[in-house]
Parts: sequence; C-alpha cells; structure tokens
Amino acid sequence: MHSAVLLIEFGSIILGLGLLGRFAARFRLSPIPLYLLAGLAFGEGGLLPLGASEEFVSIGAEIGVILLLLMLGLEYTAGDLVTNLKAHYPAGLVDGALNALPGAAAALLLGWGPVAAVVLAGVTWISSSGVIAKVLGDLGRVGNRETPVILSVLVLEDLAMAVYLPIVTALVAGAGLLAGSVTLAIALGAAGLVLFIAVRYGRLISRFVSSDDPEKLLLVVLGLTILVAGVAQQLQVSAAVGAFLVGIALSGEVAEGAHTLLSPLRDLFAAVFFVFFGLHTDPASIPPVLLPALALALITAATKIATGYWAARRAGISPRGRWRAGGALVARGEFSIVIAGLAVSAGIEPSLGPLATAYVLILVILGPLTARYTEPLATRFTARRGSAPGAPESTSKVPVGRDGA
Repeated sequence: MHSAVLLIEFGSIILGLGLLGRFAARFRLSPIPLYLLAGLAFGEGGLLPLGASEEFVSIGAEIGVILLLLMLGLEYTAGDLVTNLKAHYPAGLVDGALNALPGAAAALLLGWGPVAAVVLAGVTWISSSGVIAKVLGDLGRVGNRETPVILSVLVLEDLAMAVYLPIVTALVAGAGLLAGSVTLAIALGAAGLVLFIAVRYGRLISRFVSSDDPEKLLLVVLGLTILVAGVAQQLQVSAAVGAFLVGIALSGEVAEGAHTLLSPLRDLFAAVFFVFFGLHTDPASIPPVLLPALALALITAATKIATGYWAARRAGISPRGRWRAGGALVARGEFSIVIAGLAVSAGIEPSLGPLATAYVLILVILGPLTARYTEPLATRFTARRGSAPGAPESTSKVPVGRDGA
C-alpha cells in the first residue's frame, strides 16, 4: 500500500512538473519559479502536504544537484578554465565584491550571525547559468560581441564555487577553525589535482570512459560521477564540487556525448530539487521576509548590471553591449538555492530558506526582463540627457559592430 501511494505521489509530481514546464515554455519564462511554487504548495504548511514520497524526492534532489554541477563541468575543459581565469580574473573579483557583500551585510543587519552572512553572500553572488543561457538563446544574442564576457563571468563564478562550497559545508557543519582549514585544504588540493590531471591526462581519461554504445557511456559517466561525489562528501567536501571536477576531467567527444545523454536526466532531477527545496519552506514564513528579499533583489540587480557593464567596458565592448551584458547577468536560480539548501539542512537560520526562496523567485522573473530591456532603457535615458538644453552635440559617428551596437 505504501509503495502504491509513493508511486501515485511521485508520478503526480513528475506530471505536474512537465505541465508547468510546458506552460513556462509557452510564455518563454524560466520554469524555476513555478517549480519552487509547486514545492511550496505541497510542502510544510501548503495546500496538500506530501508524505510517502518525501524521502524519495530527497534522494532525487541530491542527484539533481550532482547532475547540475556535472553538466556545468562538461561545458568547459581544464584549459578553458585556466585561460579564463588568467584573462578575466579582475571581472571575477569585481563580481564577488559587488554582489556578495550586499548579501553578507543583509544577514548581519538582520542579526543572523557570521555563518548565515557567508551563506547569504553566496546566494546573492552567483548568477543562474541555466536561466542566462536560455535567455541569450531566446533573444538571439549567442553570437553577440558581449556574450563571451558574460560567459567569462559565469565561468569565474563556477570556479569560485569549487572553493566556496567546501567553506560553506565546513561552516554549516559547525566545524572549528582547524577542522574547517583541513576541509578547505583537502578541497583545494583535490580541485588542483583534478585540474592538473585533466590538463595533462584528460585525453587518456576520456578514452577510458569513451564508448560507442550510448547505454554504456551513460552508465559509466553517471556511475563515476555519483561515486566521486559520494567520496567527496565522505571527506567533508561538497558532493557538488566532486561532480563539477568530474565534468572538467572529461573532454572532447566523450563530454559532448555525455552532455547529450545526461541533459534529460539533469532537467528531471533539477526540477525535483527545486520542488524539494520548496517542500521544506513553509509558505507562511515568506511574507515576513518579503520586503527584505525585495530590497536585496533590487540592490543586487543593480550591482549585477554594474558588474556586466564594467566587465564589457574592460573588454572594449560598445556602450549598448555593456548594458546588455549587465542586464543578462541579473538572474539568480539553481546555485543560489543549492547554497541556501546547505544552510537549511543544517538548521542555521530558520528565515534564511524563505528569504532565499523569495529572493530567487523575484530575480528569476526579473532577470529575463532586465536582459531584454536594460539596454533600450539605458540608451533612451542617455539620449534624453544628450539632447537636454545646453548639452554638447556629438558630430562623430560610431561604427556599427557585429552586435548592432
């Protein structure tokens, strides 16, 4: 009887997610806020709390985080990461300073303490690679001159995650200074070792994993990823970091084949993850933190726009491209929820989960709007200022670039 209820509940969840995804796609929206709302509706204090399938959903959510980071790692080779780090690290530093500090300051002002401040700093810092990639595709901007700048900022954030997640894991686990330092040293050592092996022996690893049979390739890559993630977690290092490093180690045709095979699984389990996060957030706890979440969303939307503008200006992009780069970076999503989920699981601060949920809901909706409208609004505003009485008129013509800027 219990298994029948589990199948009914889990089947209803998957069916509901599919329908929500179709609804979002019809209106060119990200499905993430709908998944979070579905979790709120069927979780603690929701309309119809689920019971039998909660443990199964919990395991699915953990696999979802692992697959998100694996797929992210598959996007880049170790050489790409090293090159991006060398060329664009100033943009990464500016990005961290402008967007992590508001989250840390907000947590301290709310009286949540230093650990929650570190967690909320990560929530406000990391942009949503998935949402941004989809928005760029929908707007036809993949070939624009500012797009490599946007991707460089996202890559640097992904690299920073490999260092940041072990720190957060140690902090939320209540590890002392010595234990936390050991955990971080192990994580950095593992990351450095995997990057070295990937650069020197990536082809050998890919050849070992490679298979012409899609079934065997899927089983080997998925099994290896979950195994490494489990070992990483056993060593008190984030399982997500382990999965990310496995993705980096694979390259060439293996990475392409694994990406194609695993994309549907990632989408499925990532959706389950967002539902799981919503299940553990009481809807009644969101209204008290809605105003702080809205204020934080508006502040960090502005700082992300400033980050993209500065990075694109440094790369020599035209003013219109700078505004487009800034507007595209605003969306937060999957990794903000992953970071908040670590603190929620450890019981760090009861209000942190609801605030993170509200914050992500606001920015995952606002992000596609800023990507579309920041540049035309900024151009109209600067044109009005330029045509104001007494303003000097420019007689030079700016050449039109490949992006139309």
